[in-house]
Amino acid sequence: MKLVSYLQEGQDRLAILVDGLLYDMETLHPDLPHNMSMFLNYWDDAYAMAQTGEMMIREGRLSRERGFALEGISVLAPVPFPTSCRDGYAFRQHVAAARRNRKVPMIPEFDQYPIFYFTNHLAIQGPGNVSCMPDHFQKLDFELEAAVVICKHGRNIRAENADQYIGGLMIMNDMSARTLQMEEMLLNLGPAKGKDFSTVIGPWLVTLDELEQYEIPAKEGHTGKSWNLRMQCRVNGEQVSDGNIGDMDWTFAEIIERASYGATLFAGDVIGSGTVGTGCFLELNGTGRLSDPNYTDQWLQEGDVVEMEIDGLGVLTNTIVKEDDNFSILDRKKINQA
Repeated sequence: MKLVSYLQEGQDRLAILVDGLLYDMETLHPDLPHNMSMFLNYWDDAYAMAQTGEMMIREGRLSRERGFALEGISVLAPVPFPTSCRDGYAFRQHVAAARRNRKVPMIPEFDQYPIFYFTNHLAIQGPGNVSCMPDHFQKLDFELEAAVVICKHGRNIRAENADQYIGGLMIMNDMSARTLQMEEMLLNLGPAKGKDFSTVIGPWLVTLDELEQYEIPAKEGHTGKSWNLRMQCRVNGEQVSDGNIGDMDWTFAEIIERASYGATLFAGDVIGSGTVGTGCFLELNGTGRLSDPNYTDQWLQEGDVVEMEIDGLGVLTNTIVKEDDNFSILDRKKINQA
């Protein structure tokens, strides 16, 4: 089932997408929650009820005339108001390539435990424009990821049981301003300002029942569901990234186990996978310079169109725009004050 959040008269609404048409929750059943936040908080009852509604559409018991076209609708992030947002570090290929490009060995701790950081859940957005300040354009980058949303609260969740806390999968673009990010990480803190302006998820949430055909075993020694889903990113129509969710070394179940240790997870918490191998310009530029000293670095520019596609999850499209403000915190950096 594909769950779509959209804007109507200033309110976020929830619908399911069936054969190109949207069906509002109230159309499926008058008792269904009308937005994603409420749907997640009443997941067990609401999910079953929505599944019944979807079956009625497919069997012709609910007329297609009750649906409406996706085109022309203001689509929001599938989880417009997440209760938190963590981002993991699950793809070994990306971590190894980034370290190789910096001429440092692979860190052995990567294979011992999954890690994540908290990013700004109030900067979550869906398809459309991504607004950036001048400093963000100093090495502006995308990061191709997948994400899950938690559908019921839990604490100290074991990985063996963690998949039942996943409401569904969606595409994530962890936007990154590399100059800001690298400056703050020199002080061994962050990332924060390099990440807090935008994280994109969408275009819709796909529930796990619809992904059963793509399930594959987790990597040896790991626990939880994995999926054979190709991941691609195109910038202005040119493909720059190509990976697969099945390449994740740490599963979402294992990340959930780590995240919930001594901390309660809530319905609406979003958790990203981390960047897939080849999934950002930072990695691609480093790899390019290793093979060609004359390689020209790529970064996102004003007007660029970023398209992310994952098999079964759809296509997430954003355009990079510049905010109408020339303010720069990089220009306010104090130098030689000692």
